[in-house]
Amino acid sequence: MKEFDLVIFDCDGVLIDSELMSAQMLIATLEGAGVHVDMAYVARHFLGRSYPTVLNQIRSEFGVILPPDFEAAYRERLLAAFARDLRAMPGVAQVLDRLAIPFCVATSSSPARVTRSLALVDLLDRFDGRIFTASQVANGKPAPDLFFHAAARMGVDPGRCLVIEDSQNGIRAAIAAGMEVWRFTGGSHITETERDGSISAGAGFSFADFDEFFHHAPALEKPR
Repeated sequence: MKEFDLVIFDCDGVLIDSELMSAQMLIATLEGAGVHVDMAYVARHFLGRSYPTVLNQIRSEFGVILPPDFEAAYRERLLAAFARDLRAMPGVAQVLDRLAIPFCVATSSSPARVTRSLALVDLLDRFDGRIFTASQVANGKPAPDLFFHAAARMGVDPGRCLVIEDSQNGIRAAIAAGMEVWRFTGGSHITETERDGSISAGAGFSFADFDEFFHHAPALEKPR
């Protein structure tokens, strides 16, 4: 087992089971703006990407410039849904509490959204001062910028980082940064085809349950 000095977690679809909710809300909000997309389209173009990517893709493919208040309306509706239904991934809090090395978050979500999301599921305190977002770098995932930024801020060589991701864009970003990456496939947005690992190309390990985490990496667990 390779030795690591830092674990970098994606947020949506890894720490919190939010991707399906986010996709459904985005589809509904785009519908109100006259743009008709389905779940497969959202998964293919937006999963693991930042909000500016949504704007650019919609403008490029549909010729629609979304109104200035679109993002705020989408975020407001989504956070209201999160307040009702958002849950942390089962077992992830226990993994965080038992990790023997430092960890952080690197996410395409906005600072306000990730902060609110983690607070809703009682994970925010575990990441105090260690939340990094695409708003802090020039290029979001699949570019490696965000992972390089997180490693630099945490004072760790990129080659000594382990990334936990759910999306192919996140996997590509981690690989481009020279980091080991494992794919988490336990989110409600992951299909059975994806869960079998057949499209986790590049990930060193795929797992669907955080109870498996230390079975694969016992050296990362604090002594009991």
